Amino acid sequence: MREQPSGGAALSEAAKAYIEAHSAEKFSLDAMAKSLFVNSSYLLRTFKRHVGVTPLAYHHWARCVRARELLAHSSLSISKVGEQVGFVSSSHFSHIFKKAVGCTPREYRAQLQTDSEKASES
Repeated sequence: MREQPSGGAALSEAAKAYIEAHSAEKFSLDAMAKSLFVNSSYLLRTFKRHVGVTPLAYHHWARCVRARELLAHSSLSISKVGEQVGFVSSSHFSHIFKKAVGCTPREYRAQLQTDSEKASES
């Protein structure tokens, strides 16, 4: 049996690791709390206090980090990238990505291509 992380910072780091390891899965605060042996309300409060965002917002961020990698280094379609990182709906993926990154996945990929073309001209 694993031990519960002690202290808010340690719990938050353990929760971040859990989220990153399970980012392609549907988010469940209760499942995460259970795996960390804490109450879900306590986990939510502690995580927000130490990380500055809710676990769900961090989960979205973790998915977007992976999506950025796939957009940059694969030829997968935007909808396939969304599926690969765990989004069921491509419109929801685009909405969350734009909220986290500041542009849509399509705009992000286009900017990468523009930057790459400029670099190859230099």
